[in-house]
Formats: sequence, structure tokens, C-alpha cells
Amino acid sequence: MNSVKKSFGIRDLENLSGIKAHTIRIWEKRYGLLNPERTETNIRTYSLQSLQKLLNITLLYNNGVKISKIAEIPEAEINQRVREIVAQNSVKSHAINAFKLSMINFDLSLFQKTYSGLLAEKSFREIFWEVFMPLLHELGLLWQSETIGPAHEHFITHLIKQKIYTSTEKIQSLEPTRHDKVFILFLPENEIHEIGLLFLNYELLLRGFKTIYLGQTIPLESLVDLKKYYSDPYFVSYFTVTPTKDDLDSYLADFQERLASEFPGKLLILGRQTEHLSKEKLPEQIQIFHSIEQLLNTL
Repeated sequence: MNSVKKSFGIRDLENLSGIKAHTIRIWEKRYGLLNPERTETNIRTYSLQSLQKLLNITLLYNNGVKISKIAEIPEAEINQRVREIVAQNSVKSHAINAFKLSMINFDLSLFQKTYSGLLAEKSFREIFWEVFMPLLHELGLLWQSETIGPAHEHFITHLIKQKIYTSTEKIQSLEPTRHDKVFILFLPENEIHEIGLLFLNYELLLRGFKTIYLGQTIPLESLVDLKKYYSDPYFVSYFTVTPTKDDLDSYLADFQERLASEFPGKLLILGRQTEHLSKEKLPEQIQIFHSIEQLLNTL
């Protein structure tokens, strides 16, 4: 089964490009920029090639090229013009669109050029907060609406993770300057959504804390050994998909029994599943946070 989506509705195009469906129809009718197919019930559908073309057009349009002028550019030259603009202009709004375009096209070169352009103007932290965070939020919405498929999501998130790894490696050689807290970062079993935890690890290291990064799908019993080495650790985790709403209470009770009954181990939790938890009902060793910023501000 091919997981790459190849047919898109007008709302998909609106979601991905930020151009209203009404405007897309005008561009289509007046300038012939897109050639949709129609279903038996007369509903427009657009190919992957049409979506790629619209994202290219949007990038040019957002950079001040009039739609009437874009319509005159030979189709073979549009992609070249896009690359020229990305190379010259790497500000936030252009970069997010370029990254989306690189995702849809599976275009590694466009991703790297866009990132390099940003890095010439901004620090890695600024890029992550100002560009990657809004992009990841958009990806979540596009994923929920089935506008993009798993292959697109894996492609772009893998590249973002690479940038976090590279930036983290640069500060890992420095000795910790804070010795009041040790953070052990892990994801629960069957949880693989790692970007938030990776970036939080980077931020903690940047602040001089000692961190132990364990990564994806770690069973609680694997954490018990750490009791031999640290008397008062802070466990940090992201609950994006698991534990599920129905399993949360038993998971936290298990944490209490294994890791907080005999010594003061604390658990700091972020992620979508925390919406199902009530702060008032949690034991004092377990805290929930709605964002990385909120957690960092408490330190």
C-alpha cells in the first residue's frame, strides 16, 4: 500500500498553501494555473503535481510577484525561480512555506538550502522556536485532516531531528554547571514522537543541567536501575499517543510504585495526553506542563 497521498481536495490546497479556496478558483479560472480533475459528482480534485505547483506559486506570490506575472512564467522555470527566492530570502514566513514545499516534493536540497539561509541570520534556538515550532504545529493539523501522509511526516521530522542532534552535540562536550537537578528523559513504551523531548534535552543542556537521554519506547522497569545512581532524579516524558486516556491512571500508579515509593523520584510530563489529567488529582511527585516554555520557566 502506498502511503503517499496523490489526490487532494480544494480544502487540502487551502490548508497547505494558506491561499483561500475562493482565490485558488479565481487563479484557476482566470489564469489557467491549475487543471483539476472532476469526480463523477463534479467535485474538483487535484494531483500531487498540482499541489506542488500551487505551493511554488504561493511562494512567488508571497514574495511580491504578481499573479498575472506568475501566469506568464513557463512551468519549467517556476521551480528555478522558487529556489532563487529561497536562496535570497530566508525569513520566517518564506522558510515555513519552503519547508512545506520540500516536504511535499521530498526535496532534501531545498530543505538544506532553506535551513542554511536561516542559520546565516538566526541561532538554532531561534530557528526552532520561530520556524520549526509553527511548522510542526501545521504538520499536526495537516496530518489530522489527512492532507499529508505518513511518508511526508517522517521525511520532514527526520530532517528536523537531524538538526537537533547536530546542535545538541555541540554543547554535550561542556561540563554541566548546574548540579542541583539531574534530568532523565524518556518516552513510554510504543511512543515514538521524539522531537519535543529531543529539543527539551537540548534546552536543559544549554542551561547547564546534566541530562540522561534514553529516547523512545522505554518500559518503566528499565528506569528502576537508575535508582542506584541518582537519589533525586527528575524523569521527563512526552505522552503524545501513549499511554492512552484509559491507561493513564494505571501508568502513573505504576510509576509511583516503582520509582517514587522508596525515593523521591519526580515525573514531569508534557504532550497531548496530559489533557486527560487533572493537576489537582495528581500526587506531588508528578507534574504536568502544557508547553516546553512552561516547564523551562519553572526551573
